[in-house]
Amino acid sequence: NEPNVRFGGSSMAGPLLEFETEMFLSLFGCDGLLVAAEGMGIDRILLQFMRVYAEPGSLVLLLNTTTPEQEYFTEQLRIEGVTHLPRTVTSDIQSTERYDVYTQGGVLFVTSRILVVDFLTDRIPAHLISGILVYRAHKIIESCQEAFILRLFRQKNKTGFIKAFTDKAMAFCSGFCQVERVMRNLFVKKLYLWPRFQASVNTVLDRHKPEVVELHVSLTPAMRAIQSSILDIMSACLKELKRYNPTLEAEDLSLENTLGNAFEKTIRHYLDPLWHQLGAKTKALVQDLKVLRVLLLYLTQYDCVTFLNLLESLRSSQKSFGCNSGWLFLDSSTSMFVNARSRVYRIPESKKKLKVGAETEKQQNVKRELVLEKSPKWEALTEVLQEIERENKSSQLEPGRVLICASDDRTCAQLQQYISRGADVLLNRLYARTIGKRDAAAGAAFKPDSHKEGKGSKKRPEKGAKGKKPAQKSTKQASKSKSRPSLTLTQMMGHEEKAGAEEMGSSGDEDELMDEDDEEEEQLKLDLSSDAYYGVLKEPLTVIHPLKGCTDPYSLTRVLHEVEPSFVVLYDAELSFVRQLEVYKASRPGKPLRVYFLIYGGSTEEQKYLTALSKEKKAFEHLIREKATMVVPEEREGREDTNLDLARSLEPANATTNNSSRKAGGQEQSKEPSRVIVDMREFRSELPSLLHRRGLDIEPVTLEVGDYILTMDTCVERKSVSDLIGSLQSGRLYTQCLSMTRYYKKPVLLIEFDPAKPFSLVARSDFRQEISSNDITSKLTLLTLHFPRLRILWCPSPHATAELFEELKRGQPEPDAAAAQAITAESDTVPESADLYNPGPYDFLLKMPGVNTKNYRALISNADSLADLAKLSQDKLAEILGNTKNAKLLYEFLHSVADVPAPVQKTKQTSKT
Repeated sequence: NEPNVRFGGSSMAGPLLEFETEMFLSLFGCDGLLVAAEGMGIDRILLQFMRVYAEPGSLVLLLNTTTPEQEYFTEQLRIEGVTHLPRTVTSDIQSTERYDVYTQGGVLFVTSRILVVDFLTDRIPAHLISGILVYRAHKIIESCQEAFILRLFRQKNKTGFIKAFTDKAMAFCSGFCQVERVMRNLFVKKLYLWPRFQASVNTVLDRHKPEVVELHVSLTPAMRAIQSSILDIMSACLKELKRYNPTLEAEDLSLENTLGNAFEKTIRHYLDPLWHQLGAKTKALVQDLKVLRVLLLYLTQYDCVTFLNLLESLRSSQKSFGCNSGWLFLDSSTSMFVNARSRVYRIPESKKKLKVGAETEKQQNVKRELVLEKSPKWEALTEVLQEIERENKSSQLEPGRVLICASDDRTCAQLQQYISRGADVLLNRLYARTIGKRDAAAGAAFKPDSHKEGKGSKKRPEKGAKGKKPAQKSTKQASKSKSRPSLTLTQMMGHEEKAGAEEMGSSGDEDELMDEDDEEEEQLKLDLSSDAYYGVLKEPLTVIHPLKGCTDPYSLTRVLHEVEPSFVVLYDAELSFVRQLEVYKASRPGKPLRVYFLIYGGSTEEQKYLTALSKEKKAFEHLIREKATMVVPEEREGREDTNLDLARSLEPANATTNNSSRKAGGQEQSKEPSRVIVDMREFRSELPSLLHRRGLDIEPVTLEVGDYILTMDTCVERKSVSDLIGSLQSGRLYTQCLSMTRYYKKPVLLIEFDPAKPFSLVARSDFRQEISSNDITSKLTLLTLHFPRLRILWCPSPHATAELFEELKRGQPEPDAAAAQAITAESDTVPESADLYNPGPYDFLLKMPGVNTKNYRALISNADSLADLAKLSQDKLAEILGNTKNAKLLYEFLHSVADVPAPVQKTKQTSKT
């Protein structure tokens, strides 16, 4: 029986809107995949489902959530008064206790690894599960853990529901029939699409839309010239990239797409499979495009000093590390540097005529006059704050609160300083601690504009913030800012764009600046999240909050509902938050909300925002067309045995190991299930899921030796390429191979490649003729010399590995889980053959001169111990070993007296030495 559906809302999420109720009821009535526009509150729908099933009579599993999200959902249900709150099942709960937790019902957050193991070992009552809710459904691919869980669930439970949620429509645009493949993995046949332009969504949001004031701020002439230079350089880099790689899609390499957040992911998607074949020029061009994208971000995001500091860091790093970025020598690059410097300082005309050569020393001592161009958005922000102040003074009601949203942590910190201390103080301090400090160290002098410096040092907050003290940041926030490390340009390489934006050109001086003089400010007593608040002003209450980079993904949502602002200033544009504001206003009808939208007109910032809107619209149009032509089989949901996706293979797991039953002595042999023993830690990978799909029974246990036990004699240690390199460098792989060769006759090292990466350990250009201690192939060669019985398997993907395992098991005896689990690194037996040997003397024997892997068995057969071995004559040893030279080496080793010098007494002088 379905539980009673009740429509309410927590104090933060609020009651569902009309279109949200429609979304909920459609998915509640029939299983399916719900795809909503980003920012339209997919979490509110999920929370409603959790609210419905939060009772002992239901057992619902929620997949694909992070710990902060779990805490947020639980907190919302607690605020609403739900008594049977969701619980989290982690490794802290013993396996023997988990069955009791499952039978208590309600909504459960369970880690994927634990859930897979519990399904395989029947530790979870699958027949009692009411259903599964899947968050971030766009990530469900065939080989992921969540898809494995859903397949196990549907094989054991034909009645429970599966409901999936996502707000990433663009994730379904890549690949062939991507949305249909995801639905197939989810075992659902309904697709619910809710774009922003849907009729019912438009009706509700337009009825209660907030008052929007768009402020198109103009770039300064210098900023416009810099932007033009960067775009010219990017065009040149793209042209070169296409010339070197003519097979790349021209549409994806357009300048417009280069500005988007997904560009790096797109370019790597094309280049990763052949990355090892690319020349140094192509790789350098990809890196240059990444750096140029960060430059564009810095131009509109931060102040003139921070931008110039990044540019100078780029140039100095090129000299220090010998990098060859050709764009630094283009005319556009020269223009960019000239304009960037002109925003910060200028050299008087009388000093520009100095000659190069003998007067170089005088040239270095030229005094600069600071310009310190203010960011145009700062001026616009001041006007907005002044307007809000006038509005509040003229209103008869309580002053409306203000929420200022900027892109990231650094921007928020700078805005706090700008509002509280003014632009001149902020820019002068930034200059003194970055460019000025570096030039002073190099022997150059600078002359600040005395008028600006004097005015700035006495200046209090700009108009609109006059007389309002910013509150001191929380202790946690202040300590976090101070502890941020100083990173150089080279440390940024290889990170995502956001990480690069945070790290490139960052000297840490801004953080020191933000924390100064806060001791005298009064702490505002608000129960606000500590990882995101800056510049809280008392009257009217003003909060500055970043849009990205918060440790709590719902930090901004919490602020929105706790502060309840009447005015929101979008210093930076973020599509998802704009939608969130629309839903927030519609859920509070009658309460005023004015949104100020600050954006640089005609800039890459504006183009980036419009491109994101266009791409999402095209993604939904693509999904609408695909839904119209999609052919969904009736048995897609897997409630009947006719669904072929639930069939594990053509040959079921409980069939005999051979295609035809074998007979011995006129009697048919007993049938044994084909199984693989898998270490618990391996369930983080996708291989167990693919093995199960091929019809092999998976038996999860904790193994100390090996990762997979295929037969009684075959043990496999699986390594990805990165793991292989790390294990070779640390020496851990040697220990693992030693244990495998000691306890199994057929030890196997499996090297598994990422299917999206090249199937090559090193590039052909990196092959060396000589052995090197740093070379991976050299280390693998030494490994095979140390362990002659070690087999090495190379697999291009987990799919190939699963097929190979099935071939290796064919016709072989099944492994024993108890025996495999009993083998530890300290085991005192070595099952080399039918006899058992002690590992200590066994290892010692193999180290002796004249003894090798080909003749040691003969010695073991003729001597019970090392003492017996020492009693054998040289002729007897020659007879046993079959080689007189080896016999002589061994005999002399055993019977020669070692000439050990007497110990030398250390004197005080020698000890000092």
